[in-house]
Amino acid sequence: MVHDLGDPPRPVLAALAAAERVLSKRAGAGIVLADPEDLGGSDRSVVARARVARNPFSLPRTLVVKHYVAAPAPDRPDPFHYEVASCQLFTALPADDRSSPVLIAHDPDARLLVLEDLGRSSTLADKLFGPDAEAAQRCLLGWARALGRMQAATAGLEGDFGALLRRQGERAWRDPMAEDARTALAGLPGLLDARLGVTVGAEAVAQAHETVRLLGGTRYRAFSPSDTCPDNNLVTSRGVRFVDFEWGCFRDIVLDAAYFRVPFPACEASFALPPKLAAALVEAWRTEIAGVWPELDEPERLQRRLLDAQLMWVWLCTWWLLPRLPDPESGGRDTPIGPDAARSPRISTALAHYWRELGAAATEHGRGATAELAAAVVAALRRRFPDAPEGLAVFPALRSVA
Repeated sequence: MVHDLGDPPRPVLAALAAAERVLSKRAGAGIVLADPEDLGGSDRSVVARARVARNPFSLPRTLVVKHYVAAPAPDRPDPFHYEVASCQLFTALPADDRSSPVLIAHDPDARLLVLEDLGRSSTLADKLFGPDAEAAQRCLLGWARALGRMQAATAGLEGDFGALLRRQGERAWRDPMAEDARTALAGLPGLLDARLGVTVGAEAVAQAHETVRLLGGTRYRAFSPSDTCPDNNLVTSRGVRFVDFEWGCFRDIVLDAAYFRVPFPACEASFALPPKLAAALVEAWRTEIAGVWPELDEPERLQRRLLDAQLMWVWLCTWWLLPRLPDPESGGRDTPIGPDAARSPRISTALAHYWRELGAAATEHGRGATAELAAAVVAALRRRFPDAPEGLAVFPALRSVA
């Protein structure tokens, strides 16, 4: 029974009641949870913090409960299985290598996880939209280092992750972005032609298709949360910690490192980073992974791979976002990527920034066809949305240093 709950939402009550049953069964004695705090979640899940009011077992003072309330899609992998396997993988690592909350208990029948409470921490998004430029820069650099440490710590553990997924009933696993990326590489030329009147030349198509090797079994694979948007990174006293592993997977490490350059591709909070800071993030990340992948200490090799990842993300983000723009005939304005216009840029502005930055990088590294395509897309977006801002603004906290 759940006690002292005040008047929280009914789904939170149900989550805590399920957690009490799971913990009581595990401890062999009654566990009582109290003082719930709704932490949000999504349309798939409820997330809540609770105090352990009766504790005959060695439990922490507070816990976080995540309850999957939606049934998995019949034709898709179950995100609950991926989150359990991801948390189990990190829980088994030494504490210094752990980048996520410890998994305390889980119940596949109730579709519930009980996790370590990382405290009332700010998110990286809170820092990027806050008033303190120095704190925002410090947290971004901490996030880049944490990403590199997580990748270095999980290099070579893909087989263990696969075994954990098999125990959850998943027979096959892959990067959930990979299928969409392959679809985008095949379909974007037609979409750009239809929606923006931009023709994609054969050489630009070939340069984009070369990036598909990042989706395969490269030598640079490590764990990825798949969604490292600012809201999913907690700034704790022990550094940045990653949460939300519904699509955790193993993939090429530069696909996550490219978040420094795009930046935060297709995330709701996809504002720009000052160029010098973006370069500093790459360097902070590279320092952490160089001991495992020393060949990526070669600047030219690393920059080529980062450009490949940047190119793939720009094509994929365009595939995702361009259909959300109004048809030319409607004359409508475009909308923000996310529901909160204060924390999300307009789609056309974000896409123009992605392509403009890709064009600059492609020019620097001799990929003329990609640079020409980028210029054509940016020009078409400007013609289509002439009232859109000229450039993508940097995150509010960083505007004084941009």
